This record gives sequence, structure tokens and C-alpha cells, in this order.
Amino acid sequence: MVLARLFVLLIILAIPFRTLGAKVDTLEIQSAVMKRTLRAAVVLPERYGEKKSRRANQAFPVLYLLHGGTGGFRDWLTKTPDKSLLHRLADQYNLIIVTPDGDPTSYYFDSPLVESSQFETFISKEVVEKIDNTYRTIRDRKGRVIAGLSMGGHGAMFISSRHPELYAAAGSMSGVMNIHTATWKVAADFAKSRAENLARLLGPPKDGNSPYPGLTMVTLADRLKANNLPLIFDIGVDDFLIEGNRDLHRQLVENKTLHDYTERPGAHTWEYWENALPYQVLFFSKILKATNTLIP
Repeated sequence: MVLARLFVLLIILAIPFRTLGAKVDTLEIQSAVMKRTLRAAVVLPERYGEKKSRRANQAFPVLYLLHGGTGGFRDWLTKTPDKSLLHRLADQYNLIIVTPDGDPTSYYFDSPLVESSQFETFISKEVVEKIDNTYRTIRDRKGRVIAGLSMGGHGAMFISSRHPELYAAAGSMSGVMNIHTATWKVAADFAKSRAENLARLLGPPKDGNSPYPGLTMVTLADRLKANNLPLIFDIGVDDFLIEGNRDLHRQLVENKTLHDYTERPGAHTWEYWENALPYQVLFFSKILKATNTLIP
């Protein structure tokens, strides 16, 4: 009887390991441009580790998934209510998911003032090169997509707007589509602290509604149209960043840029992002299928 109970217990304990085939690596990435080492988590789908001969050399598409302000590279693995979210999505779509470090308040710019904050170059060049040289990836824009939440949503849209040759599509969840903090529905002290951080990174703001033209998405609608990159962005109706998202959406409608925009119930929370990410990955899967890089 004891042996029977032990056998049943072992079966129960083994279930999560069979249903979550994806594995997670932590990768150190030396940044030459910033002269320091940062990290990234890499979620590898179960299919990646299969040893069957016809799959042994199979290359995989990659989703680069950026974290938000005050966050870190493990946020997407540790802060969603469902800690298996990225594992399940990686397995479902046979997709490598990379969550690189972006520092707490870099906004993914290459700062002209702070040498240690060069995150446009880090994400678009150094991380991509490291991932392509370490894993079996599709080394072409047709097999890469990029997305993020909040600060990372801005980062994904901004970096892809400047490097459309690298990505097949881009997305944002609750993104900072306008870095002018006066447009945010937040307490004055929070807006002030973020404005001071942007001035530290980018220099004194210009007067008017767009203090950093060319560096915030609401001033880049024409570039997005010219790039013709598939875009998806969404936001909760109770999110403090909603006006910037609505502004960008209106501009893209007016200049006839195709994009997918959604407002859903929710606020600036992990519950919202856990719900939003599967929709974005579904959108990306259709793009990757169209480029013949999605593994069935």
C-alpha cells in the first residue's frame, strides 16, 4: 500500500514537468558599447531540445520581450500571476522568448549624455547578435518580433521604428507612447521624477507638447507609415497612459497606417499584461506564419 501511494505521488509530482516542456536559460551578455555585463532570460520551447534527426538543426523564430520601468530581465517570468505563461506560449508556438535587461529607467534610448545607458544599441545589436550566436535562431528579420510593456512598450515600438530591417513586427502593451509626462494621469511628484530622468538621459526638453520630437512615438507616425511594419498595441481603459496610446492610434488612422489597436478593461497591472500577451503572440504567430518561419 505504501509503495502504491508513493507511485501515485510520483506521478502527480511529474505532471507539471511533462506539461511545461519549455526550459529557461539565464544568459550573460557583454555590452561593448556600455562597457558592462547585463543579463537576459531565454525561454526555449520543448521542441528546441528534441534530438530527432530531422529537428536537430531546426532554427526557431524569436520574440524579444522587454520589461517596464523599475523592472528587470526576469519580470515576465516572476511577476505574472501565472508563472508558466512564457513557458506555455513558447511551447504553443515553438517560439524562443528572450527577456533582456533594460535597466530600471533607460526607456531603451541611446543616451547622448550617459555612457552606461545605450539600450537601443544593446537591444537591437548586442542582444540579437548574442542570441543568434548562442541558439538555433532564424537570423533574419522575418524570424524576429519585438514587444514590451509600459517603458518596454515604448522601447519595442521605438527600436523597431529605427531598425525595421531587424524585425517582422512590433507590439506594445500599456506602452509609453508619449514620453511627455504632463500627459500622464499620475501624481505630480511621479511625473516630475520621470521628467527629470528623461532630462538626465536626453538633455533639456524643448518647449511645447512634444519636448523630445523624434524620440517619442506620438511624433513618429509618419515613420511608422513609411516602415510599413505590422504593429499591434493595446492598453487598459483605466491605464494612466491611455491618452498617448489614443493619440498615436488616431494619427495612424489618419495617415492610413495599418495597425491593430485594442482597449480592454484593466489598468497598469500584471493581471492586464498576463491577459494581453497571448493576444500579441497570436498576432505575431500569424506574421511568422506568413513569412514561413513559424514551426508547425
